[in-house]
Amino acid sequence: MALSTRGLTKSFRGFTAVNNVDLDVAGGEIHALVGPNGAGKTTLFNLLTGFIRPTSGTIRVAGEDITGQEPDRIARKGVARSFQITSLFENLTPREHVELALQGRRGSGGLRFWRSDRVMRVYRPRADELLEEVGLARQADRRSATLSYGQKRALEMALVLALDPGVMLLDEPTAGMGLEDVDRTIELVRRISADRTVVLVDHNMHVVGSLAHQVTVMQAGRVLTHGTYEQVRNDERVIAAYLGVESHA
Repeated sequence: MALSTRGLTKSFRGFTAVNNVDLDVAGGEIHALVGPNGAGKTTLFNLLTGFIRPTSGTIRVAGEDITGQEPDRIARKGVARSFQITSLFENLTPREHVELALQGRRGSGGLRFWRSDRVMRVYRPRADELLEEVGLARQADRRSATLSYGQKRALEMALVLALDPGVMLLDEPTAGMGLEDVDRTIELVRRISADRTVVLVDHNMHVVGSLAHQVTVMQAGRVLTHGTYEQVRNDERVIAAYLGVESHA
């Protein structure tokens, strides 16, 4: 498995946000995490990427135990994520953003904002390739503040790709988008997942149904069920979880 957990649990002062979660994500697949608000999806992402430490349980990447490791160490092992809220340097261009991300990639000595343009130019060819891959080649030299919301989300994808991850975790990649941007993002995720494993959280079932090979449904911190999109969308427990009604199954 590219990514797996066993008994993963996180409690906050008596409240259990993630409760005994077993998750298996196969290499090369797109795996969706879905569930109503408060189901524990983002907390699970934070555990998988080291932003918070588990109360108990284990996390493995390609068979290696990474439980409790710091985010930078996990990133160097090939796990990278995007966030729900877009956070960019408004006065930098997309190319400058990606060059910085490439500079900070594992083994390059960390970020140094004071490096000269001559030094940073070594990253430009790869930066331009990544911007082309996410559809931002024409916007490479614009201030990021002038980009549309959908373009900013695409730039975040380029920043994740700059880490050359084997596993990408995408947290609400289409949140707040209009229909055209959603469809473009679906195609973008499909392209960039060609030789990678992707785990995504999204409330848009059109996105999940279009992309996911496997779906894990969470409710109140636990795994409710797992299967293909068609299997889970017709599961009475899933319908009850989303509608807030009691299942009679």
